[in-house]
Amino acid sequence: MDEKKNIGSLFDRIAGKYDRINHLLSLDIDKCWRRRAVRQLSKADRVLDVAVGTGDLAIELVRSGKAQQVQGIDLSAGMMAVAAKKVVAAGLSDRISMEQGSAFDMPYADDSFDAVTCGFGVRNFSDLDKGLREMYRVLRPGGEVLVLEFGYPEQPVMRWLYDFYFSRLMPLIGRLVSGDKTAYAYFRNSVKGFVRGEAFCDRLRQAGFRDVAFTPMTFGICMVYKAAK
Repeated sequence: MDEKKNIGSLFDRIAGKYDRINHLLSLDIDKCWRRRAVRQLSKADRVLDVAVGTGDLAIELVRSGKAQQVQGIDLSAGMMAVAAKKVVAAGLSDRISMEQGSAFDMPYADDSFDAVTCGFGVRNFSDLDKGLREMYRVLRPGGEVLVLEFGYPEQPVMRWLYDFYFSRLMPLIGRLVSGDKTAYAYFRNSVKGFVRGEAFCDRLRQAGFRDVAFTPMTFGICMVYKAAK
């Protein structure tokens, strides 16, 4: 998708309203998904959160006791500006730091982190395999990667309902609340066109990861992928 070439500016446009729309569209279930995903991660001293966005996953990692320190990286300065305010409000400025940068060329040495996470971000990579290889590079041997991403329901009735919601209601609500005509149409297309389940597990294995597994949540609408280096 051409939008992926300018994904940082796309998220900059909706950053101020992103959280409100996200929680509205997911009926707040996204908060539960993050909590359930983080529970699968082993405790780690230093965690890298790729595509940190507005910081919800980074904050959950620290609050849950799974991470001592979190380093976030994202292309969107607008999204991280929102995250920075939330980190300050949570009293976690000494434990969560962020910087603008690309997931394809991260400014960290090999084997730098005990764990690498990414919440609802990998589907926005213009080169998925390059991004996964970079995540593998900065992860220490024995460390874990945890990816939270949208899936697609397999059950026919749920799939029909999901398609109707994604095709009709979600772009309309997103456009009305955000004032952006393209962002939530892109969101719909990026989810439907993304690899999932075993196909995504294969991409993790190709990047070098082992012990790859996934857990579907909420009828397969959301997936948690976990692997090790």
